[in-house]
Amino acid sequence: MTSKRDYGQFCGLASGLDIVGERWTLLIVRQLLIGPARFNELLHDLPGLAPNLLSERLRSMTANGLISASATPGDARGKVYELTEDGLGLREPVLALARWGLGQLGKKEVGGTVRAGWGFLAIQAMTIPELIPQVSEQYEFRIDDEVFGVRVGRGQTEFVRGPLSPPDLTIHSSAETFIRVGTKALTPFEALATGEMRVEGSVEAVQRCSRMLGLT
Repeated sequence: MTSKRDYGQFCGLASGLDIVGERWTLLIVRQLLIGPARFNELLHDLPGLAPNLLSERLRSMTANGLISASATPGDARGKVYELTEDGLGLREPVLALARWGLGQLGKKEVGGTVRAGWGFLAIQAMTIPELIPQVSEQYEFRIDDEVFGVRVGRGQTEFVRGPLSPPDLTIHSSAETFIRVGTKALTPFEALATGEMRVEGSVEAVQRCSRMLGLT
């Protein structure tokens, strides 16, 4: 089944945009890359999106095989949405677009809604594959009132939602501060000096994580 948008062009980009080119679709993908979510959670993290339009987008994305819905334990009417294998195939394109967008965001004045999960997405977008540490370490990011983690080792990463035990490095920051660092509107040193960011961990772990995120 195809979406309502159809460019009628025999082209890979046009075919992809037939499915994900509608307004809000890629932002829903963004939220589900952070982790599975219920309808109300998506609505909360997508300010400006009306409930009826979210329902329509979820139906379209399900029909196109991007997401699936499963029952919520203990709630017969509740559903949890998550990306399918096809949906997860959008991970790299979305992160690449987010990486490009961080540069554009840096040209604008700070403002607008921000969520902790978006800071975590910025971490994923900032990660430089060739600078991922070879040593096994765990980096924990406490962004606002949420916790995210990154496991690294042998040049590979695993991004998880929730605390790590024990972390080799813990970074405390607001989502806005972390995104400002990601856009290079604020340097890590400035954030640390003003107390907007706190770091706990060995100097070596801080250096490896900073290099991986392109902050040094």
